[in-house]
Amino acid sequence: MTDVARILAADRAHVWHPYTPMDEWRARHDPLVVVRAEGPWLELASGERLFDGNGSWWVSTLGHNHPRLVAALERQARALCHCSLAGITHESAALLAEELAAVAPRGLDQVFYSDDGSTAIEAAVKMTVQYHAQSAPRAGKKKTRFLALDGAFHGETIGATSLGGVEVFRRPFASVLFDCVHVPSPADDVGGCAPSWALAFDAIAELCEQRRDELAGIVLEPLVQGAAGMRFYPPAYLRAVRDLCDKHDLLLIADEVFTGYGRLGAMWACDLAEISPDLLCTAKGFTAGVLPMAATLASRKVQAAFDGGRAKAFLYGHSYCGNPLGAAVAREVLAIYREENILDGVASRAALLTDLVERVLADGRLRGLVRSGRAQGAIAAFDLLDVATTTETIPTVETLDDTGYTAGVGWRVYEEARKRGAYLRPLGNVVYVTPPLNTPLPDLSRLCQIVEDSLRAVAP
Repeated sequence: MTDVARILAADRAHVWHPYTPMDEWRARHDPLVVVRAEGPWLELASGERLFDGNGSWWVSTLGHNHPRLVAALERQARALCHCSLAGITHESAALLAEELAAVAPRGLDQVFYSDDGSTAIEAAVKMTVQYHAQSAPRAGKKKTRFLALDGAFHGETIGATSLGGVEVFRRPFASVLFDCVHVPSPADDVGGCAPSWALAFDAIAELCEQRRDELAGIVLEPLVQGAAGMRFYPPAYLRAVRDLCDKHDLLLIADEVFTGYGRLGAMWACDLAEISPDLLCTAKGFTAGVLPMAATLASRKVQAAFDGGRAKAFLYGHSYCGNPLGAAVAREVLAIYREENILDGVASRAALLTDLVERVLADGRLRGLVRSGRAQGAIAAFDLLDVATTTETIPTVETLDDTGYTAGVGWRVYEEARKRGAYLRPLGNVVYVTPPLNTPLPDLSRLCQIVEDSLRAVAP
């Protein structure tokens, strides 16, 4: 039997939680004590079941404890839990790379393993800088700078934070971040007040022309800026940026940590734009939330710049690079996608989420709370007004700051959803759902109803 009192005491005394003001946490200290999970459901020590509405920070693309993934982990654990990948190979890592290359955007057939999305991005950044330093002579060109979008989020390490465009995440570390040029986002802001993607593209095109001798690469979250509040932008922008990179000798890095593995209905968001980046980063859905593991996929063109002995090798890696347990699970994830037709099933889930957004926006009772909403693939999101004023200026992806991430109205919806049986962790004043891609349709309908009812409970 779970000793809840001991868990709570140990947590309060010793655990430093992510994205949490710990003084407030210790004062309030009413955590959800999860004891088991299955499918889209979390079971608490109290016996309560909660629908995991954000997929445990977007990782549980196949739900919790998928029996095939648990079995694959058990099989691999009996044979080989870990060995380094330095001068060694093993079946899981080798065959996973082959299978990844088979489903990757065209030309990405070189696989470098790491342990999470941040380190996959770090690897891509280092590869890009070293690629330019070791490629054909570029007299007078020191191509070491990067372009990224306002509102971008690419991870937590110093390099990944440097690329980020959300000021509240960058500010504490500003003195140690490398310089990154941020450009206007092509994503639509709430109320349709953003410039068109073409205007945003003009801005990035002008910078690339002006700084072509110093820029090394462009880093994008393709089609959806997740941490900026689930902001969508069209495939045409991604295609135009691909052409821009080709024109100015830049590498295009696609951060598919969130968008990859079917979140938008295709295996990769890049597939929807019909482009191939030079480097692609994957994590989260890579092992469907079972183990921390990631990969950076590269083209042979990029990898060839590292040929030439140790002096040109990519001297980077982690102790758990290509971990057999993670690789075995990641192989089984791909097998499930193939054999259980996961991508084909996204359309029916997307229809339910689109219907939810349409119902909410058509509900006159919610006009004093919900400013806008949107859905694409297995994502639905709502921008909320401050119910005290109904005139709050919602931060755009260009101006996100502390207000956007600490707005209280989203947490009021969170509390109402928790009462009704769902876990919805908001992005400040943005309430969203990113359910597992294989959620049973009746369960997803129930989640949609909980979201709708919770919004009504908070509306003025």
